[in-house]
Amino acid sequence: MNSRFRHFIAIDWSGAKGPRQKGIALAIADAEGGPPVLVRHHWSREDVLYVLRERLPADTLVGLDLGIALPHADCGAYFPGWAHSPPDGPSLWALIDHIAGEEANLGANAFVAHPDLRPYFRNGAETGSRFGCDGASHGRGRFRVTEQAQAAMGCKPYSNFNLVGAAQVGKSSLTGMRMLHRLRDHLPVWPIDPLPPKGSVLVEIYTSLAALEAGRRPSSAKMRSYDELNEALAVLGSPPVSGTGPVDDHTTDALLTAAWLRRVAHEPHRWNPPGLTGDIARTEGWTFGAL
Repeated sequence: MNSRFRHFIAIDWSGAKGPRQKGIALAIADAEGGPPVLVRHHWSREDVLYVLRERLPADTLVGLDLGIALPHADCGAYFPGWAHSPPDGPSLWALIDHIAGEEANLGANAFVAHPDLRPYFRNGAETGSRFGCDGASHGRGRFRVTEQAQAAMGCKPYSNFNLVGAAQVGKSSLTGMRMLHRLRDHLPVWPIDPLPPKGSVLVEIYTSLAALEAGRRPSSAKMRSYDELNEALAVLGSPPVSGTGPVDDHTTDALLTAAWLRRVAHEPHRWNPPGLTGDIARTEGWTFGAL
């Protein structure tokens, strides 16, 4: 399968406020080899959307570091008890973009502030009366099936319904879902869309999974020096990148994960994880590499 992809892009994403994000990093690895390359740019979310719609190299596997859907299987709905809860991932993306469509920078604040939807999110002083409707004892909110698989692999995922604190991942994922809606008919999103026999495809990534496979421990998955990054790249069989001294973890996450995608994309079991069913694919999606 590796031969069908000629390029591997990893995008470390951000849901922070503002037009441009220091937390967005994009790196690319070539199938022919060589070190991964950071595309140095002060990205906006709209910049990334433009690249994926209009400037994506042919036959590229794109990894996007965010949740591509909300939990569904645990409670039988994204928003149990709400009559307008969407039936599948693309409908969820469309709903988010419809409610927050006038918000700049692909923001999603209007969505989480919607009076019918606010109780499902942990946001500021509000704990979210429906934040934990699955009864999970870990206190980190509702999980998708793929996030349960991540936890079993040694990671510590947090719910996409969580909007506060250092473990906040919800806003990042919701802004990304607005982008995914605007990529419909431009770029398939596996496994919500079937893996096409050729061409480019986007997958959800979790950069900690790449770090684990590169020899990092869960507690030290983040790399903040070129030495640490190049040690991890060597484990993946990648040439080192140039540079010395400290480097931000957004950069290292993107570079390492681009090399990891190149290393593992040809492995059939990555595309057939045991927990992935048709219903899960349609509603929740999956994290590439979670097994």
